[in-house]
Amino acid sequence: MAFNPLNWLLGLFSLDIGIDLGTANTLVNVCGKGIVINEPSWVAIEKRSKRPLAIGAEAKAMVGRTPPNVVAIRPLRHGVISEFDITEAMLEYFIGKAHEQSIVPVPRPRLVVGLPMGATEVEKRAVYDASMAAGARQTYLIEEPTAAALGADLPISGMRGSMIVDIGGGTTEVALFSWGSIVTSRSIRIAGDEMDQDILKYIRNKYNLLIGELMAEQVKINIGSAYPLKEEKTMTIRGRNLVSGLPEAIEISSIEIREALSGSVAIIVNTIKDSLDKAPPELVSDLMEVGVCISGGGSLLQELAERLSNDLRMRVWVAEDTMTCVARGAGMVLDNFDEYSRYLVGLERSRL
Repeated sequence: MAFNPLNWLLGLFSLDIGIDLGTANTLVNVCGKGIVINEPSWVAIEKRSKRPLAIGAEAKAMVGRTPPNVVAIRPLRHGVISEFDITEAMLEYFIGKAHEQSIVPVPRPRLVVGLPMGATEVEKRAVYDASMAAGARQTYLIEEPTAAALGADLPISGMRGSMIVDIGGGTTEVALFSWGSIVTSRSIRIAGDEMDQDILKYIRNKYNLLIGELMAEQVKINIGSAYPLKEEKTMTIRGRNLVSGLPEAIEISSIEIREALSGSVAIIVNTIKDSLDKAPPELVSDLMEVGVCISGGGSLLQELAERLSNDLRMRVWVAEDTMTCVARGAGMVLDNFDEYSRYLVGLERSRL
């Protein structure tokens, strides 16, 4: 990239920001300061005007509790933008909050934004345009599994194989790296959101009980598992009985929730197996020594690592500070741009 004196001067004073623009949560990593924002990707809007009324944790708390003229929505689905203007407003809000970390006014920031590996050119353009409209000076894109691998400190530039499985809210992404490139990869739209829907459907079909998305998420977090627990758990859930129309509370066990989640978990397991099946045998041999790393909020499902270890017949471990891997990896690119810019993709790559 040609030297630009103005960009160089602005870079001395502006904030460099890595963003994990997730379906479930948005994380903002300000270089030199670390993760400064970790909030749900929810926006409460006025229905008629689509004017944002609340963003982040405040908006998520309004889910299912809004008056008729207000709705709380997630402007991203399966890791990509579904509501452009609302995503722009959300990004602008989070960038503004990140700027509050500085005690003096600063120029517009450079951004590195994570996006799903299977994103189309249209979806990449939407992320780029929304970021620029939200106030970025420059925007670069990086595939989420690459950013997650960097954030998890995997040696992806080395000769030996390294595998990351990033399980977010909207997508699960599997990538096998060697010599700094992806050798085999898979991206599926089965992840945390689909698990929540599995729980909703199971409880509705078995108990005729309608529960909300937030309740389903809490059930998944508290008693959901991918493998038998040493001590099985129970939880009381509340909702509306679909037969009587009246409020009802029932007690449900972790065994039942594991059954509800079994389909989605099996798809994730088979996706990893399929990626391994396409990998060169030498790299599979490397993985048998070093294992497979899982990251993202979905990796926190209880006993998921043990289930994967059992099915894949190799060590599987959860990355340290697993939910922040993508944001930390995006920030690492900005910290050492010359070394890591080769991992960037999409619209800005041709301008480097």
